[in-house]
Amino acid sequence: MTKVYVGMSGGVDSSLTASLLKEQGYDVTGVYMKNWTQDLPGMRCPWADDLADAKRVAVQLGIDFKVFDFENEYRQKVVDYMIDEYKHGRTPNPDIMCNQEVKFKLFLEASLEDGADLIATGHYASTKDGVLLQAADANKDQTYFLYRVTGEALAKTLFPLGEYTKPEVRKMAEARGLYTAGKKDSQGICFVGQIGIREFLSQYVEQTAGKIIDKQTGKALGQHDGAIFYTIGQRHGLDVGGGLPYYVVGKDMDKNEVYVTTNLNDDALWKPELTVAAGHWINEAPKPGQYQIRVRHRAPLVDAALSFTDEGEVKLLLDNPERAVAPGQSVVIYDEAVCIGGGILL
Repeated sequence: MTKVYVGMSGGVDSSLTASLLKEQGYDVTGVYMKNWTQDLPGMRCPWADDLADAKRVAVQLGIDFKVFDFENEYRQKVVDYMIDEYKHGRTPNPDIMCNQEVKFKLFLEASLEDGADLIATGHYASTKDGVLLQAADANKDQTYFLYRVTGEALAKTLFPLGEYTKPEVRKMAEARGLYTAGKKDSQGICFVGQIGIREFLSQYVEQTAGKIIDKQTGKALGQHDGAIFYTIGQRHGLDVGGGLPYYVVGKDMDKNEVYVTTNLNDDALWKPELTVAAGHWINEAPKPGQYQIRVRHRAPLVDAALSFTDEGEVKLLLDNPERAVAPGQSVVIYDEAVCIGGGILL
């Protein structure tokens, strides 16, 4: 019997994943990954509740249950990376790094070493022969977060939810009486539950006041409490008063200045061409040609012509300019239904 270790987070998606695989005849073991347990001022980390929920479902299903502790590695590979990127004025995605370094590396390696043949997660995606495919539910599709996983890892992975929509998953969990069937989806950063990125970062970086400057006039409009907290295209949280809304179009980390404009057609807000580094290809590098790209989760796919520079960077000439893309963001590349990889925006 094929032995599968299922990453169980205490949510409905991973609970149903474990249930479906058991029904399909696999020898299933549930595993809770203990990645982050730290409380922050005024905010309690929900890890213990999530662990208890995952354990309850495992008991319901009559499957073995384990806890893998990756907290030290997680802090180094995901949290420290994220903080460093923000300090340098970029906009990283910690969920992507979590998948690359923890779920489909550490968890996979530890599971195989412990006797598993395969791993499974509750991601909305599909995989076949190490190829990553978009999920049936376009609204929930999570291939954007999975583009830095390797084909070798995907060949050892099952995604049972790839063919279902979220409402279907809820109904199937309810029909099976799973303890987590009605549990709300977690929001916010992958490792700190409901807390926002600003609140999280403020625990690790010094908040230093600086000027908010109108790019068109050069005049100071007000003050911010740290350029690190702002990203390109941001409108809310500027607090610069009346008239037309202002949008962030740039920042200088050395001067701790944030630049804004009321001009929605500002060149800094619209990019007809993107340059991507730190390229990762799930299987093999694509040939130059026409593809589709996504610059953020749930963003619509956009047509783009892909080419390579002499330095190995990826150039993407877009059919239609993209709005508010920031350095550090991931650009994910698709060939129809297949997610082929992507990279980090320069």
